[in-house]
Amino acid sequence: MKRRVILYIALPTVLLIAIGYILPEKIVIPVEGATKNDWNHKAFWDEHWGKSKVHKGIDIFAKKGTPVLSSTNGVVIYKGKFSMGGNVIFILGAKWKIYYYAHLAKDVVSFGKFVNASQTIGLVGSSGNAQEPQLHFEIMTLVPYLWRWDNSAQGWKKIFYLNPSEILSSINTKIGQC
Repeated sequence: MKRRVILYIALPTVLLIAIGYILPEKIVIPVEGATKNDWNHKAFWDEHWGKSKVHKGIDIFAKKGTPVLSSTNGVVIYKGKFSMGGNVIFILGAKWKIYYYAHLAKDVVSFGKFVNASQTIGLVGSSGNAQEPQLHFEIMTLVPYLWRWDNSAQGWKKIFYLNPSEILSSINTKIGQC
């Protein structure tokens, strides 16, 4: 019994902690061929966003079937379907950041597998509530950024969501290059 606890709980916990410390933070724009002009830089935290009430990421528009790249080195911690996100992938990267990819036509990764930044993880689609082909991209943190808290209706959530537009706009390399 003790051995099983170590195998199923302690080992994955140690691995996840190590990922946060060891992995270098390397970021790429997650749609092949995309540029900084392919998303609305003011879309993050827009409060006029239908059912979700606030838009916690950005939508990168591309042709259906365009490769979606892992934005960072990390481990696939979920792949599946959500009602609004459609086909989705979550990747745990450095500094305990979780990268969320939604509206995929399909994914090409396996749960629990390590992926490298720029590795193809899926294809742009319009699954879920997307009206046209796009990648909805979010970056969440497991370590809250308390200084981002404000008194708005959903302000407490801001401590867990980072603005992907600001992070991706600071990239100086071409897409797919690190």
